Amino acid sequence: LCTCNTVLQNSACSISVGCLSHLVNSLLESGPHTSLPYRATGSRTDWNILIQILMFLLMCVTSMHSCQASERCVNTVGSFVCERTVTCPAGFQLRNQVCEDIDECMVRSHNCGQRFECENTEGSFLCNPKQRCLTGFTQDSHGNCIDINECSSLSDPCSAGFHCINTVGSYTCQRKVIMCSQGYHSSPDGTRCIDVDECQTGNHGCGEGQICHNLPGSYRCECQTGYLYDALRQICSDVNECWSYPGRLCAQTCENSPGSYQCSCTAGFSLAFDGKNCEDLNECDSSPCGQECANIYGSYQCYCRQGFYLKEDGHTCEDIDECSQSIGNLCVFQCVNIPGSYQCACPPNGYTMSTTGHTCRDIDECTTGVHNCSTEQTCSNVQGGYRCLSFSCPPYYRKVSDTRCERSGCPANSVDCQTSPLRITYYQLSFQINIVIPTQIFRIGPSPAYRGDNIAISITHGNEENYFSTRKLNSFTGAVYLQRQVRQPRDFLIDVEMKLLRQGAFTTFLARIYVFITSNTL
Repeated sequence: LCTCNTVLQNSACSISVGCLSHLVNSLLESGPHTSLPYRATGSRTDWNILIQILMFLLMCVTSMHSCQASERCVNTVGSFVCERTVTCPAGFQLRNQVCEDIDECMVRSHNCGQRFECENTEGSFLCNPKQRCLTGFTQDSHGNCIDINECSSLSDPCSAGFHCINTVGSYTCQRKVIMCSQGYHSSPDGTRCIDVDECQTGNHGCGEGQICHNLPGSYRCECQTGYLYDALRQICSDVNECWSYPGRLCAQTCENSPGSYQCSCTAGFSLAFDGKNCEDLNECDSSPCGQECANIYGSYQCYCRQGFYLKEDGHTCEDIDECSQSIGNLCVFQCVNIPGSYQCACPPNGYTMSTTGHTCRDIDECTTGVHNCSTEQTCSNVQGGYRCLSFSCPPYYRKVSDTRCERSGCPANSVDCQTSPLRITYYQLSFQINIVIPTQIFRIGPSPAYRGDNIAISITHGNEENYFSTRKLNSFTGAVYLQRQVRQPRDFLIDVEMKLLRQGAFTTFLARIYVFITSNTL
């Protein structure tokens, strides 16, 4: 039998796993009134509690569980659970599985002395002295105020060139003393002597026109370029380079300036890139001329295009009015001036310009068909126009051709008809107004003519103003003359009658002549 040396309720029983298993099985088989070697009331409640304790001991105490090393076993009714073990660092305590800060000042677990006050911090505490020290002092471990050596505790308390001297509650910076020669001064850190640049500081005696050059411990005054030192007046005087080097500095004109000189060029030239030579200036680039410009060396020349002439200002071009000069006579009708030239013009109707461009050629409207004559009329071309003529035959005449009518027969009792012309023939003549007067314009006679023929001619109609006259040239030939000058274009229709005496009988013929006086040939 298994026995326990100590009562189980004291939780100090050291038993084996086999003994615990035997006790549990016995209780389960016998019931709550089983006689066991421990005190019990015998009630069912105590029996159940006893069973739970034994199960705890059997499962948890005897390590019959699956909890890890970082977990702890918590018994439950009939089972167990594993809870994570939380380990808090120093200054913290575990509460509800959370590490909370321990306030050492409140729980009085600090070690601050009587002259110090406890100040809680996260996970620890501070001991602050109750007595405050002045600036420049600090407290030692006993709470006494002692001087702070700023010269050793501070990093670079003084600037370069100074050294630190500690004082009670403070410190002072004292400049390091270094003796330098004339023209030198100590460096900012006071460790060495450096040169004084008198030229930069302005502590020099160089006069106007002189250049200061710094030297170690001193300086030197020199004249600027273009100046020469005057020992008598002790000043720098300007050098006139143009006088000193005549013809050698500039190609054309040299102009002296303070400390230097400048080259310049005469009109028509520009200064070259080297500042010495002169290059021809192309004035034509700036368009100084009205039309054409020709650059020449040192100048330029304006000239005009054909049909223009250069005015007195030498720049402006004026149009030549060719029509007012003799060249305008080349146009036979009208000269029209245009900028730089001229054009010949023809009358607006009846003419066209010839290939020469100076004369006008008559348009034959009758040939080209640009007329308005009816079918009963005949188109007759004249200089600068046309005429619509009607070649109709009077009564008792028949038309034997386009321009000829012959008497066909007269009534027996008509004397006028029997004495009328045997033949009426139409003619067309065209002359210009500048025709020489008098001039023969028409001849008339029998055809054929026989020996013994004799004629007589006269103008029976259309010569009321006596522009025309007739003349008998011989026995069988007569002529019509224009005897007066016609001043302007005009049309005439004259009837020239010829009486032919042949073999003792008279026969009358009528020539109906259209005379057109036109303007001059263009």
